[in-house]
Amino acid sequence: MEKSNFVDQIRIFCRSGHGGAGSKHFMRTKFNPQAGPDGGDGGRGGHIILRGNKNLWTLLHLRYYKNVLAENGEGGSGNNCTGRSGKDIIIEVPLGTVARDEETDELEAEILEDGQEIVWIRGGRGGLGNARFATPTNQAPEHAQPGEPGIEAWKVLELKVLADVGLVGFPNAGKSTLLSVISAAKPKIADYAFTTLTPQLGMVEYRGSQSFCVADLPGIIEGAAEGKGLGHRFLRHIERNSILLFVLPADSNDHMKEFQVLLNELEQYNPELLHKQFVIAVSKSDLLDDELKEAVSKELPQNVPHVFISAATNQGLSELKDLLWRTLNEPQQN
Repeated sequence: MEKSNFVDQIRIFCRSGHGGAGSKHFMRTKFNPQAGPDGGDGGRGGHIILRGNKNLWTLLHLRYYKNVLAENGEGGSGNNCTGRSGKDIIIEVPLGTVARDEETDELEAEILEDGQEIVWIRGGRGGLGNARFATPTNQAPEHAQPGEPGIEAWKVLELKVLADVGLVGFPNAGKSTLLSVISAAKPKIADYAFTTLTPQLGMVEYRGSQSFCVADLPGIIEGAAEGKGLGHRFLRHIERNSILLFVLPADSNDHMKEFQVLLNELEQYNPELLHKQFVIAVSKSDLLDDELKEAVSKELPQNVPHVFISAATNQGLSELKDLLWRTLNEPQQN
């Protein structure tokens, strides 16, 4: 596999800051050598925070950022002075990033909006100073709390591409060529399987200065749900797409079978994917005459809208954009 700057999964060791210890201190003044307890609280340990950044498209910037260690809180001191809190660490991630615990695989955070901040791993609380424990019956407490320890664990950050439309199809179905024609994206295009090894995003300009985002994803094959080919790496990126655009080449031997295989792989990976809105584009349609187009139309499922397109001749591209825009902006029927 070619070396890529698209990194969609990172494993990192995280440790939030320990809370500072509370102070055990007694005030001493010139005129009152037993003025009472004045030990301050310890400072909070630093949090580890995730922040969404719409200008990031990959986790590449975290590739060599393997240890994330937040600062510890400072201990309290006399005169009821609270220790300084540990400095928080903010990790900027692209929209569509999910955070999981490596050991339990539990979903801990999800970043979907620009500027969204989530306290991912909380720092330990600072301990209470002995001034907090003074009572009428115990006016000189000797006790102060230690700070809480921070949390440390191996974590996983995983990117699921956020796009309005996801292109789904077998290798060499013409997805990359389609994206290069309808948007400014420049995906690698060649006549062999798995040219696209990583997701490519393109903004499609629509009427009236409007636009929507299309993702060209690595080609699916039978067995992808079990991890064959690019397997799960491909399938997790389609979870966030509002519409799935199935690209079926005109020269396919059996269009309906190809569509059913693609549906089956999606269902095995995550049955909820079948609740998304589907559109079919029959690519390379410059190879078909009207009679063949009518025959192909009869093969396709009647409840899924379809359009015949050709990236080589621009046939049907305006119609496809109109269909995608209408589907994106119509309320989904339950």
